[in-house]
Amino acid sequence: MLPNLSETICAIATPPGTGAIAVLRISGPETFPVMEKIFRTHQQKDFSQLKPRTTYFGVIKDDTAILDEVVSILYRAPHSYTGEDAAEIMCHGSGLIQRQIIALLNHQGIRMAQGGEFTLRGFQHGKFDLAQAEAVADLIAADSKAAHDLALKQMRGGYSAKILELRTKLVRFSALIELELDFSEEEVEFADRTQLSNLLSELKDEIIALVASFAKGNVMKKGIPVAIIGKPNTGKSTLLNALLNEEKAIVSAIPGTTRDVIEDTIIIDGFSFRFLDTAGLRQSDDTIENLGIERTVEAIKQAQVILHVFDISETNPEALFQEIAEFKAHLKDTSRKWILIGNKTDKLAGTPKGFPDLVELETLFVCAKRKENIHLITTTLSRMLADENISENTIVSSARHYEALMKTLEAVESVEQGFEQQLPSDLIATDIRRALHFLGTITGQISTNEILNSIFEKFCIGK
Repeated sequence: MLPNLSETICAIATPPGTGAIAVLRISGPETFPVMEKIFRTHQQKDFSQLKPRTTYFGVIKDDTAILDEVVSILYRAPHSYTGEDAAEIMCHGSGLIQRQIIALLNHQGIRMAQGGEFTLRGFQHGKFDLAQAEAVADLIAADSKAAHDLALKQMRGGYSAKILELRTKLVRFSALIELELDFSEEEVEFADRTQLSNLLSELKDEIIALVASFAKGNVMKKGIPVAIIGKPNTGKSTLLNALLNEEKAIVSAIPGTTRDVIEDTIIIDGFSFRFLDTAGLRQSDDTIENLGIERTVEAIKQAQVILHVFDISETNPEALFQEIAEFKAHLKDTSRKWILIGNKTDKLAGTPKGFPDLVELETLFVCAKRKENIHLITTTLSRMLADENISENTIVSSARHYEALMKTLEAVESVEQGFEQQLPSDLIATDIRRALHFLGTITGQISTNEILNSIFEKFCIGK
């Protein structure tokens, strides 16, 4: 059930804990009456004289008791984030002060906001569409420049404009078909079938492009999973520590030290990479180690990039090629990026065995223990992204949007088949309405309480 818009809400918008300041937000019809009761400016101005979107220094009072000196901003509907009368109170960051002001607001009949309720109200008052609202949550969660830039583009409406463009074309298409239905007894065709087929083909290509962009969007939003794999004792954990520049993984000369998948993230040229240090694959009688090996296999399947580490000082090209084949046997998709890392160059007395073959395979030669040539790995990963076209304006990053687009594509393909089979207009119109429905769920032109609740319950309180 969606919250009641007639109620006024409040929340602390800054993270929990003690800081220099905290921000409290209020929104709803009782915002100004309550603020008039509890806020006094140091200039002793009458509340009716206070201008919207202007900062005022004053105090929050509970009857005669002063709770704190604060800075406050008033927003008059519809010129606020929520589209309602709203206010922000910037108080000192003491947890006690925050609780006292919230308790005072509650005593005045203002209830605590639910997660994402401020953004939900903005959506309900037409301040932005559903895709833009979801981008707000993505922007807050962004921990890399790529994720930030993508969320910001979507929040500013670039992605929504593309969906609206597709929907407008479908509506125009639908109108012509629906018009034919109104005159079905006269067997009149208002729509040029060739023109409609061309429009349908154009729509299909654009939807396919959006669907295909989800893989890139997921990478930009969640980061690229990189599995560090190899036989035991080849220096995988040492390499992870060198990449992270900290002692994250336990390093030992004893084979099989890593018993589980160890994960950490670093940012390279604005993109997030999730490195997974895995247990070495080998036959073992150790039950715990075997569980780690099972998780290694799963990590290999999930990774988009494989860093295959081997001991360069003990190179046996035939054995290495066999090892690569064994690892790839665990993959359904062998097209992912596979980078060979020849580690322990400090132990080399001369040119490694099979050197020409290793060069041909673009092997990176490093010494993880001494942190030598580690930059070759980060440069290679960065270049790999530079080769991808990830600067497109319209990229899908939401699993919900991806699912809706897939269903839209299915409906459009059904329309296409209907044309080819010369089906009656009423059957074709049904599939067009279905496509319009799924496109509409992306931006919220068509929404249900279930969809809205599933989206906004994931937001933080105060946003």
